[in-house]
Amino acid sequence: MMQNNKGIIASMIIAVGLFLLGYCVRMGLQNGLSDERYVTVRGLSERIVPADKVVWPLVYKEVGNDLKQLANQVNNKNKIIVDYLLSKGITQNEISVSAPEIIDLQAERYVNQNVPFRYNLRSIITVSSQQVELVRNLINEQGELLDRGVAIVSGEYDTNIDYQFTGLNELKPDMIAEATRNARHAAEQFAQDSNSKLGKIKTASQGQFSITNRDQYTPYLKNVRVVTSVVYYLKD
Repeated sequence: MMQNNKGIIASMIIAVGLFLLGYCVRMGLQNGLSDERYVTVRGLSERIVPADKVVWPLVYKEVGNDLKQLANQVNNKNKIIVDYLLSKGITQNEISVSAPEIIDLQAERYVNQNVPFRYNLRSIITVSSQQVELVRNLINEQGELLDRGVAIVSGEYDTNIDYQFTGLNELKPDMIAEATRNARHAAEQFAQDSNSKLGKIKTASQGQFSITNRDQYTPYLKNVRVVTSVVYYLKD
């Protein structure tokens, strides 16, 4: 019986010791974490770049009552437009001619049946080119097509001129490096102002790249932007 009591007492002492050890370790970790100091900073990098691709829809419309006659008019005007573009330096593989869109107004339920022309036709020829400056000049000079009998329609919501920038991969390394440097500079300034020293990076994340028009008046100039977020440890 005496030996059993001694065994129980020894087990209790060991259990209490383990409990106290675990408690001390936990308190030590909490104190260590509570002393941890860090700063979160963001670094920005921006570039203004010219568009390197343009999509230019040339739209014209025809109305009439004879589909065959309309088809001949479309073929003639398509040829005029394509020949004009080729003569100005646009290549054949940069030009695509879409099938015309035809609306039969007599088949529309809510259209005045007394309209003078039954058929309303819209034709689109699209230029997709990396010759951005050339296309911009042609857009400004498209009045020449009017002299050749083709009236180009502008301002339709689904046929706006689209300027694009496709060279993002070439900019990414330098822009990420710049954004990271700017973030570190901000962290160093914060550490200096708080009488601390900058430590290692705790976490870092790269934001999404965005490409937007510089402004509404120059859509052929793009603003490329990225923001990185970095968390640095602070030391005394």
